[in-house]
Amino acid sequence: MGKYQFKPEGVCSQLIHFSIEEGKLHDVQFFGGCNGNLKAIGRLVEGKDAESIAATLEGNTCGNRPTSCADQFSKAIKAALRRESEKDSSQTDPK
Repeated sequence: MGKYQFKPEGVCSQLIHFSIEEGKLHDVQFFGGCNGNLKAIGRLVEGKDAESIAATLEGNTCGNRPTSCADQFSKAIKAALRRESEKDSSQTDPK
């Protein structure tokens, strides 16, 4: 299981922690921001496909900001999936 930490930009949330196991999201926690809404996001995405959730949340805005905590989480998921993919390919490379 890959555990990830992401520092969002341009939003109230200060930090996002989550895990990805077999392409599924787990243990999503936002630190700072709108506590109830962000806890709800964590519950709603628990065990769901990471790529699908990233696509769903991408581009969501908050007020007049060009991003949101959900959009930043989408960016975090995509970065984590890239790392997972790089890790997998380096383990199969016969160097």
